[in-house]
Amino acid sequence: MKKQQHVISDGKLSPEDFSEIAVELEPFTDKFHLREKHWTSRELFAGVKHLLKKGIPIRKIIINDRADVAWAFRAGVHLAYHSLPADIVKRRFPHLPVGCSVHSLEEAEEAAKQGADYLLYGHIFETDSKKGIPPRGTGSLEALKKAVDIPVLAIGGIKPENVLEVLEAGADGIAVMSGILQAKEPAEAAKLFSKMLNEEGI
Repeated sequence: MKKQQHVISDGKLSPEDFSEIAVELEPFTDKFHLREKHWTSRELFAGVKHLLKKGIPIRKIIINDRADVAWAFRAGVHLAYHSLPADIVKRRFPHLPVGCSVHSLEEAEEAAKQGADYLLYGHIFETDSKKGIPPRGTGSLEALKKAVDIPVLAIGGIKPENVLEVLEAGADGIAVMSGILQAKEPAEAAKLFSKMLNEEGI
């Protein structure tokens, strides 16, 4: 099965700039997450419209936290620890693809039990966004993957040189922020990650 590559917005780009980059990344990217905690629902709505206008298919768009905005477009929704529980979202917003961020085996098992369609687990490696917090490592990823029967994507400090390591631990894909969006050539970075995921590093 093809390994998934998700690109997550990092709060440093305007909706217009993110959509411009997304067009270049689209051939190598399975999902785009709008993870903009400071945006209002109206701003998120506008952000989705920018992506659609640029030709990004709705099936590739995921809204962080805001199930109402996701429902307005029938996009996906990704839930954080502070979000509504997955089972509530599944019940109130039927047919929405639902993902969950998890940070422990217990959280993963609970999210899977509640009907989440996939999980983001991390942070796996050291990352500037989690300075001072020890990474969870690939050993815990492997254990978590064995405990649930839904796709698990690795996040946190993912670089081309460690993609094979997370795949060997059982990851079904990766989620990347700055490793792509802040690269000198984002499209080339996305292409390299994609090759590492699905062409065994060639």
